[in-house]
Amino acid sequence: MSVSGKKDFDVKQILRLRWRWFSHSSQGSAGGGGGGGGGVGGYIQQDGLDHRGTAVQGRLKSHSRERGAGGLPTRSPIDMQTHERYKSINSLCFLCGRLVLSAVSDYFAAMFTSDVREAKQEEIKMEGVDPEALISLVHFAYTGVLELKEETIESLLAAACLLQLSQVIQVCCNFLMKQLHPSNCLGIRSFADAQGCVDLLNVAHNYTMEHFLEVIQNQEFLLLPTAEIVKLLSSDEINVPDEETIFQALMMWVRYDVEHRQKDLGVLLVFIRLPLLPPQLLADLENNKMFSDDLECQKLLMEAMKYHLLPERRPMFQSPRTKPRKSTVGALYAVGGMDATKGSTTIEKYDLRTNTWDQVGVMNGRRLQFGVAVIDNKLYVVGGRDGLKTSNMVECYNPIHKVWSTMPPMSTHRHGLGIAVLEGPMYAVGGHDGWSYLNTVERWDPQARQWNYVASMSTPRSTMGVTALNGKLFAVGGRDGSSCLRSMECFDPHTNKWSMCTPMAKRRGGVGVATYNNFLYAVGGHDAPASNHCSRLSDCVERYDPKTDTWTTVSSLSVPRDAVGVCLLGDRLYAVGGYDGQSYLNTVESYDAQNNEWTEVPLNVGRAGACVVVVKLP
Repeated sequence: MSVSGKKDFDVKQILRLRWRWFSHSSQGSAGGGGGGGGGVGGYIQQDGLDHRGTAVQGRLKSHSRERGAGGLPTRSPIDMQTHERYKSINSLCFLCGRLVLSAVSDYFAAMFTSDVREAKQEEIKMEGVDPEALISLVHFAYTGVLELKEETIESLLAAACLLQLSQVIQVCCNFLMKQLHPSNCLGIRSFADAQGCVDLLNVAHNYTMEHFLEVIQNQEFLLLPTAEIVKLLSSDEINVPDEETIFQALMMWVRYDVEHRQKDLGVLLVFIRLPLLPPQLLADLENNKMFSDDLECQKLLMEAMKYHLLPERRPMFQSPRTKPRKSTVGALYAVGGMDATKGSTTIEKYDLRTNTWDQVGVMNGRRLQFGVAVIDNKLYVVGGRDGLKTSNMVECYNPIHKVWSTMPPMSTHRHGLGIAVLEGPMYAVGGHDGWSYLNTVERWDPQARQWNYVASMSTPRSTMGVTALNGKLFAVGGRDGSSCLRSMECFDPHTNKWSMCTPMAKRRGGVGVATYNNFLYAVGGHDAPASNHCSRLSDCVERYDPKTDTWTTVSSLSVPRDAVGVCLLGDRLYAVGGYDGQSYLNTVESYDAQNNEWTEVPLNVGRAGACVVVVKLP
């Protein structure tokens, strides 16, 4: 399969078809024949050295032959013996029927029924059709039989597209879909685009995106023109583990023909998300002559270096180059929660690139109001309750091998706790032990594999939000046993102290929290215990700026969500499930901070209190 997807036709390889009409006539018509009106007969004659050679000419003339009802031939005008015999003398003859061709080809149907010049001519000339493909298509028109082979499928599909044989187009496209491979998908993709085969184009494109790591190891990729490289580099759908992989693919393409391609490097580098490359790689590129001699490359490298050197200014540096590609951000896992069965045990995974949810695991038993954190791409499920007893149990789930292992338990039984990872260790914050609200905090050391107490919060809290930001741990809202809280406090692990921050505008228990671009977001929740008849569920979202110690209200959720799970996936916050006062929600909303708006995506199982985390698998 050629990369361009088009065959260059030599002008000497043109097949000419001349059609001569005949109808009822008392005097007869040339070549004899008069069946019912509408019959067309003829033969194709190829003159020249060889039908694959340089001089190919086809002619369709009137020819007498046995006819069935309506003047149509009763069998295919082509048989292999005739074909081979005429090939040997560089000539081929066969009959055709106008109605037969019209029945399978929209091209011929339009020609024969419209008031165009060709419809009235005795002879019609066609150009640009491969002779072998035309023979196969006429044979198909009469017999419904079509032979598909790898070596002829391209010319057959091109002819079918030209002559508008929809059935043939479909089977040819299906054939090519089954032949897709990293070594040919770019060529098939380009060919489908040239022929206007949308379904084949989409399938080939998706295959290329899915198997990009294998595609770039093949010759087709290295031979792509610059315009096609731009299409690939600008796509959000490429399945790669990180941005560096795409950058290295670009450099491999440039080095394949560096003399002619280096001049395009500045144009192409715009589509590489340089701020997301490792800083050490950026430093090496700055001294690389290929980049240092190009002003546009230097400008882009400087932009990327600033992004790393000035993290506090990143909100001002936002651009398409700072947005991670979908496959590089990991997958969102929604674990457990309260559902219609009073306790979901399932684990669902959301793939941003495919926009799909899949159930990938099941917990070992019913567990509510627990916490989940990610360490070394493994999910740690901590504490919770089974409906009767509060637990101190810790289990670890490996999403690659899909196996559970039991870890050392916490010192304190906790449900309604908050969990977060800060600079390596995992913290279990507050909660309820079955008797009272807790202000105690435990820290898990993954190296020593043990739990130790750290400084306690100033206020007991349960069902609060806990997250890490700028080297500190934040405990947001929650309930203290008598009311829902507006207050927030933060923990400095280097001083082992908690300090109070500016409170939120709203009281919130069951609040979801996450961080993005050096801001902390508090999402949803409820403002009073359920026993309070004035309790209201919240759709309010507030944003905290640690530099100024201030809160700002941003765009609200589309519906109130209590016990909502919130996390950052790529450059968007995701609010998963929750309870709206009547049902456990099976919807998810994603927040675009740049446009300050929420959009909705589905969730397989309606659930509230699900723990949501992001895992970046290798």
